[in-house]
Amino acid sequence: MSKVPTVKFNNGQTFPVFGLGTWKSKPGEVVQAVKDAIDAGYRHIDCAHLYGNEKEVGDAIKTKVSEGVVKREDLYITSKLWCNSHRPDMVEPALRLTLSNLGLDYLDLYLIHWPTAFKAGPDLYPVHATGKYLFGDEDYVDTWKAMEEVCKKGLTKSIGVSNFNKRQIERVLEKATILPVTNQIECHPYLNQKKLIGFCRSKGIVVTAYSPLGSPDRPWAKPDDPKLTEDLKIVQIASKYKKSPAQVILKYQIQRGNITIPKSVNKSRIKENLDIWDFQLTPEDIAYLDTFDCNGRVCHFVEATGHPNHPFTDRDEY
Repeated sequence: MSKVPTVKFNNGQTFPVFGLGTWKSKPGEVVQAVKDAIDAGYRHIDCAHLYGNEKEVGDAIKTKVSEGVVKREDLYITSKLWCNSHRPDMVEPALRLTLSNLGLDYLDLYLIHWPTAFKAGPDLYPVHATGKYLFGDEDYVDTWKAMEEVCKKGLTKSIGVSNFNKRQIERVLEKATILPVTNQIECHPYLNQKKLIGFCRSKGIVVTAYSPLGSPDRPWAKPDDPKLTEDLKIVQIASKYKKSPAQVILKYQIQRGNITIPKSVNKSRIKENLDIWDFQLTPEDIAYLDTFDCNGRVCHFVEATGHPNHPFTDRDEY
């Protein structure tokens, strides 16, 4: 039985506030990580076509269902539409491919991964002979309309967005007949996203925090980049609660009302990350952690630099 609390989306669906992220989980590691997570009590697994490991996630789910540890309906599986499939007629085939890879009949949540379209086709990162990335001209609002159609067909219970800024969400809301239930964004004490979270909440949209620990294993990290879990101020808070720095950082997101999806393939850390329900940070500690914000974004999506829909070009859009 999972002890993870749930949040209610604007469509009435409930969803666990804590899950396992699978970005950067290497082939050969992710099967065991998902099995360990399900055994530990995780019921929410966050996936994406881009991550290249959905078949392994599916293998782990199949094993745990066949062992009787969980039923399919106990699990909440998220995946994401990649940028090379923004053309409206490509949305359903992309989702069906994800379902096939995962071995599932439906998703619980499907997101537009980024608002930036790449050239439609099989290449995840289509590149010109000059080395420049090839962009598509699809409008994410048209992509959203196709997302609504796959939701109506029951291929996914809920739909949402990821990495969208305020203006982009407003454009979707102007045309939407099915509202996004979540906006999945990078969020941690060095990038607390207070304004964007407040805006999303005002529209009934839950925020999902990815890279809540600052993604210390990101491939482009420099040796001298600050690490959240080694921040002495956070270490000090953690010692007060007799918890690890990671547990404090994750609890910070949960108490702010955000769904949180830390990635790990280490069994003990998978269990430790989930062990955050027996303490509460004080309002003073949450306010203190809020002051760590330094616009410390680690996921800049440089491949889409120059795209007219790149979400981070205007700080006024949060």
